[in-house]
Amino acid sequence: MTELVWLEQHSYDFPPVEHAMHDPDGLLAVGGDLSLGRLVCAYSEGIFPWYEDGQPILWWSPDPRAVLKPENIKISRSLRKKLRRKEFVVKVDTAFNQVLDLCQAPRSYSEDTWITDEMKNAYSELHKAGFAHSIECYCDEEMVGGLYGVSKGNLFFGESMFHKATDASKVAFVYLCRLLAELKCPIIDCQLPNPHIMSLGVEIIPRLEFLKYLSKNNQLATEDGIDWASLRGTLSFDF
Repeated sequence: MTELVWLEQHSYDFPPVEHAMHDPDGLLAVGGDLSLGRLVCAYSEGIFPWYEDGQPILWWSPDPRAVLKPENIKISRSLRKKLRRKEFVVKVDTAFNQVLDLCQAPRSYSEDTWITDEMKNAYSELHKAGFAHSIECYCDEEMVGGLYGVSKGNLFFGESMFHKATDASKVAFVYLCRLLAELKCPIIDCQLPNPHIMSLGVEIIPRLEFLKYLSKNNQLATEDGIDWASLRGTLSFDF
């Protein structure tokens, strides 16, 4: 079995993702930091950080990978009714740090959170640099749901979502999918499967297939990626 790689503090080089095949969950490397350059490099290679307070930074590249083609989003009958009634006002990038705070907050079913303060600060910096973005759901001017993730080129890498009102996170996700489908985003990376996202149409693909999407995306010129600055504000779609 290949020994786990510890990352150098001042180098952004990751081991080949095939190295993660020796761990059933895709653990690839340990250590390093959450600097802007390292995170951008990681997402470009299909690698993401996921760890808890008290642990070193853990870097993952699971095989298989959970992804969603935006046009394949599954909308239940009850959720479609809610979308048609426009119960929520949905916005893009108007309160990124608030979404981070609410995703970090303890849930009704657990006091634990994997979003450490170090992680939150790092993704706030990614947002300032134009790489991380949020979708927010409001009801009576209160944020009641949302999600955030990383965008590079024309791909979106989902990170976390929250809801304080029934179906608010699902509405945020549906709006994200509708937006990205219109922008010709081929896949949304959902990292690891769970029953919630699988019910929305997420599929499982081999890591090798996922890396082919990344390779094609990494060849795009900067101007060919999604222009998130032009999207900031309220979204409006008919369902």
